Amino acid sequence: MTAASATRHRDLRTGRSIWSARRRPAISSRPLTRDIACDAVVVGAGVSGALIAEALSEAGLRTVIVDRRGPAEGSTAASTAMLQYELDTPLSLMAERIGREKAERIWRRSRQAVDALRERTERLGLAVDGATRGSIYLDGNVLDADGLAREADARRRAGFEVELLKPAAVLERYGIKGRHALIGFGNYSADPRRMTLGYLNAAIARGARLYSPVDICDIDAREDGVTLHSARGPEIRARHVVMATGYEMMKGIPRKGNRIISSWSIATRPQPRAIWPTAAMIWEAADPYLYIRTTPRGEVICGGEDEEIADAGERDAKLPGKIRTLSRKLAALLPGIDATPVHGWAGSFGDSPVGTPTIGRIPRMPNCYAAMGYGGNGITFSMMAAQMLRGLICGYSDPDADLVSFHRKF
Repeated sequence: MTAASATRHRDLRTGRSIWSARRRPAISSRPLTRDIACDAVVVGAGVSGALIAEALSEAGLRTVIVDRRGPAEGSTAASTAMLQYELDTPLSLMAERIGREKAERIWRRSRQAVDALRERTERLGLAVDGATRGSIYLDGNVLDADGLAREADARRRAGFEVELLKPAAVLERYGIKGRHALIGFGNYSADPRRMTLGYLNAAIARGARLYSPVDICDIDAREDGVTLHSARGPEIRARHVVMATGYEMMKGIPRKGNRIISSWSIATRPQPRAIWPTAAMIWEAADPYLYIRTTPRGEVICGGEDEEIADAGERDAKLPGKIRTLSRKLAALLPGIDATPVHGWAGSFGDSPVGTPTIGRIPRMPNCYAAMGYGGNGITFSMMAAQMLRGLICGYSDPDADLVSFHRKF
C-alpha cells in the first residue's frame, strides 16, 4: 500500500521558550544523500522519536531516525515538561466514561511510564535537569471540593497514595488561599530538549543514524517491508516504520477523535528563595486550567489558557494577551512569587476525547506503527509508546496495548 501523502506541515510554536534560551547539547546529524536500508525507521526526532529510537536501538535493531526540521526543533521545545502520571481526565470521571477497570489500568500504566522514564534517564546518566516532584491538584469547575473527595477515593481504590487537604491546610502548607487540594506523589520534571538530545545520543552511541532535514513524501508499506521516499530523492528501505511526528501526523492515519489545540506558557526569572515548600507541581481541576512547575534553578513555569485553535496565526495573535493573563493568574494564586515573565511562548498541542494516547499498528499499513501522544501527558505517553512499540516490533505483546490501540472503542 502507498500512503497518499506525507505528514501535515504545521507552524508548531512561536515565541522564545525557556528551553530555547539554554545551551543546546551537541548531536551528530547528517543529510540523506543516498538510498539506505535498516531494521527500523523512526520518523520524527522530537522527544517521542528519541525515546522510541533509543528503545529500539537497545533491542538490537539497526535504527534510523529522520526529521524534516532537525532534532528537538518541533513542539518538544515548547513543552513545559510536567511529566505526570495524573491524566488530564480525572480517574473518577474517566471511570464513568470508559469503565472503572480500563480507567484504572490506564492510570496505573501512566504511573509506570513516569517511573520508567525517571529510572531509565538516571541509568543512562543523562543530564536533563530532572527532579521528582509531588503535585497539588486544586478544586475548580471540573471537580469542586466534593468532586476532589470522590477523586481521592477513586485513586486510593486504584492503589495510588494521595492526601486530601482542606483550605486551611493548603494555606498553611503552601500559601495558596481558599482552595481544596488533592496531593499526589512521584511525578517528574525535566528539560525536554536536553532529554530528547540525550536519548538520541544514547541511540547514536549504539549505532543508530540520524538524518535531517529529511522530508518523507511517500510511504510504500507492504508485507515484506516498507519503503520511504524522501522529497529530495533518496529512499529508505526498512522492516518497520514508526511515525513519531507529534502533531504533524500523516494524512490517512485514523485520528481517533484527536484534534489540535493551542496552549500558552510563561517563565519567570530564577527565584529559589520564593518557591513554595516541596516545589510541587500545581494544577487545577478546571477548564481551562492553570499549571505551574519550577526548575532546579528556581524559575517558575506557568502554562494553560488552552483554546481549540489549530491556526498558527490566530494562536500567535493571542500571545501578548495570554502572557498577561498567565502572569496575572500566577501572581493571584502565589502572591509570594515575582510573576513577571522573562519568557513567553505559544505552541500547538493535541487533545483527545479522554486524554489518552493512540499507540500501535496503523490500520491497513503493514509494518507501520504510530505514536500519537495526544493529551497533556505527552512525554509520559512518549515513554509508554517506547515500551509498547519495542514489544510489538520485537514480537512480544503488551498487556495494556488494547487501551491505546487504533481499534479501541473510546
